[in-house]
Amino acid sequence: MKLSMKTVEIHAVVWKEGRQFVAQCLDIDVSSFGSTEAKALAHLHEAVELSFEGGRVPRMIKVKKPNLVSMDLVCA
Repeated sequence: MKLSMKTVEIHAVVWKEGRQFVAQCLDIDVSSFGSTEAKALAHLHEAVELSFEGGRVPRMIKVKKPNLVSMDLVCA
């Protein structure tokens, strides 16, 4: 039996939090971290692959052209 491979485009954001970089997938509820941006993204890639393991298809939200927006919040 031949398995067909499919490419899925996903989007991620990366930011520095303390001494670690955090990488979060916007399309699937998965995140990871690493000591460098590249390591955080590599760990995220592996975590996303694991979520598809065994033919499972996780719940996906299709994010197209994400836009980073800053907002001011006034707290009492």
